[in-house]
Amino acid sequence: MTKPLFNKIALIGIGLIGGSIALAARRGGLANKIVAATRSEETAATANRLKLVDHCGTDLAAACQDADLVIVCTPVGACGEAARVIAPSLKPGCIVSDVGSVKQAVVDAMQPHLPAGVHFVPAHPVAGTENSGPEAGFAELFDGRWTILTPLPDSDPAAVDKLDAFWKGLGSLTDRLDPAGHDRILAITSHLPHLIAYTIVGTADDLAGHLNSEVLRFAAGGFRDFTRIAASDPTMWRDVFLNNREAVLEVLARFQEDLFYLQRAIRWGEGDKLFDLFTRTREIRRALIHLNQA
Repeated sequence: MTKPLFNKIALIGIGLIGGSIALAARRGGLANKIVAATRSEETAATANRLKLVDHCGTDLAAACQDADLVIVCTPVGACGEAARVIAPSLKPGCIVSDVGSVKQAVVDAMQPHLPAGVHFVPAHPVAGTENSGPEAGFAELFDGRWTILTPLPDSDPAAVDKLDAFWKGLGSLTDRLDPAGHDRILAITSHLPHLIAYTIVGTADDLAGHLNSEVLRFAAGGFRDFTRIAASDPTMWRDVFLNNREAVLEVLARFQEDLFYLQRAIRWGEGDKLFDLFTRTREIRRALIHLNQA
């Protein structure tokens, strides 16, 4: 039997991502002990009832005592405060990470609170569902999905490699980017699609009026499939947009230009422009499926 990577793991926050990390880490035998902590007594009780971890409490600092790996699994807007609260309990040599969809803002919020001798290695598992809360977690969430590590210039290479091995043990493919590069890429691949999905659902609701029930009843595949992500956690996505503001606004401006191009082509009956765009985008979508990321 192989030796676990870590003796004790502490998860700060136990929703979809935290719960899935716990279940996947147990499946992979990656730790001897897995604990969690959350501000909500109700959430802690649910996590204990589901036996997601060995114990889940509401004292964030206490959970981190003697932990070899601490992963902050809160919405990105709460990461800085979580780091401040747990800092006194972190032992030297401990690896501290996160799961936020934004990286530079999380680095800026967490790093000032972390004591010397603790290895801070930010990360982002590019995986999720529209469901949230501890009941939503499942061990297979990360299988075949990317986790992006964004080590800092002074990150300890051995700690980075160990966290990389941990995510591979959870089933992830791994890669490394600098935080700013990560934020630009995710603004296009994740943040903009969520923004559009939220907008389409809001627009449909506003336009429907007395036809609202019919709109919902006849929501065909395109509307239903694309807007699935509009059911995602509101707190998490509010924090993402506020904390990746510049990159999202830059991508949104480019998207608006492309939308005006399409609008003009439709107005003037320029079918060749529409056909060329749809042909190009179909090939991109097929490439995504080939990479098993669709």
